[in-house]
This record gives sequence, C-alpha cells and structure tokens, in this order.
Amino acid sequence: MPINPSLHYAPIPSVTGTATDSPTLSAQSRVVEGLSDLVAGLSRAWMWSALAYQDIKLRYRGSLFGPFWITLTNLVLLAAMGTIYAALFKLDTSSYIPFLMMGLLVWQFLSTIANESCTTFTAAQDVIQQVPLPFSIQAYRTVYRNLLVLAHNAVIIPFGLILFRVPITWHVVEIVPGLLMLCINGLWISLLLGTISARFRDVPPIIANGVQVVFFVTPIFWPLDAVGDWKPLLMLSPVFAAIDVV
Repeated sequence: MPINPSLHYAPIPSVTGTATDSPTLSAQSRVVEGLSDLVAGLSRAWMWSALAYQDIKLRYRGSLFGPFWITLTNLVLLAAMGTIYAALFKLDTSSYIPFLMMGLLVWQFLSTIANESCTTFTAAQDVIQQVPLPFSIQAYRTVYRNLLVLAHNAVIIPFGLILFRVPITWHVVEIVPGLLMLCINGLWISLLLGTISARFRDVPPIIANGVQVVFFVTPIFWPLDAVGDWKPLLMLSPVFAAIDVV
C-alpha cells in the first residue's frame, strides 16, 4: 500500500564527517538534529494525539466503563488507604484524604510514564521502520496518552474537595504550569528510557522494580513530618518535588 506523502518529513541535513571534523562539531550537529526532531514532532500534534487516543480505545475495547475503571479503582483505594492510614498516623481524614488523593493521582501519572517509556520505541518499531517520521512523535504519544488517563482520574478531585470542604485559593492556578513541567519532564524521560530500553532489554524490569521502591520512600501516602530528622533529606528527592509542584 503506498505511503501517504504527508506523513513524511524533510530529513535534517547532516554534517558529512571528514578527517578534519572536530568532535565538538559532530556533537553540535547531533544536538541540532535532536532539537529539530522535537520541533518536527511537536508540529504533528494531530498525529500523536490521535495515536494516543487510539491506544486508549484499543486498551479498553469492549469495556463498559473504559478508562473510568481506573477512576473507580482509585476511589476504592482512596477509601481503604484513607481510612487505614489516617488512623495509623492519627490524622484527620478531612485533611489526609485530599492529600492522599492528589498524591496518588500525580504519582500514577509519573510512574506510568516511567514504565511505559521503556517501550516508547519498541512498541512502535513497525511504524518507525516503515514510515520516516520524527522519533519524538512516539514520546509525545506516551506522555499525551497518560495525560488523557490523568484527565479521566481527575474528575474525582472536585467531588473530593467539596466533600471534605477544602478551601480553594488562587494558588490553584499553579496546577497548570506545574502540570506542564511534569509533561516536559515526562517527554525527556520517555526519550531517554525508550532509547536505552531499545538497546538493553533488562532495563524495563529494573525500572518497574525501582518505581515500586520509590513509591514507598516518597511522601505520597504518609506525611512528610512523620519521618522526623529525615525530612530535609527526603525533600531533596526529585520525585517529591515533581509531586509537590502540582
């Protein structure tokens, strides 16, 4: 079947290596090519957004609630963990459950990106080998797919804030730039882990196990004040900073 010419993009002119080429020039040309690939991929937002949407449709094909099953699972998880850990840490449920709700939603977004980033390129190898497209399209696809899932899960946030009478201040607008920062970080993580995992197939299980460990050492379901003298050290965690920014 002929390939639609509109799917092609103009290849970036590469610097032909010669005996007099310096390593610095070669590195600079690769940086330029990489940035050009990111820009070319971003300009095809219609493509990676459609691919991400199709991924979700295929994943939940035949399901009655689709991705809202994750939302229902989160509700059950919040009710169970909120009741148990609020009693364990002797915290008021009206303040602890909203804290747990926001932490879990952002954590699921980050952890899923980390795990799925390992298959950014291997899962799309047929498309990559047959159609000359910017490689970054697959990374945008991974991040946007998880952003759609986060949007489904976020429907419980207004109900939780109303139920537990959490005051809404102007600081809520900080969620937008915070989420943008998470997406930007998710993009380079997807590119990095996708590239490494395409070469070393032992990386995905290592990342999966590492994500589980990070979950327990990050103040997601336990308050930061509960660790006492360890608090300054844990505040240096980039994962904690990523969650706290939202």
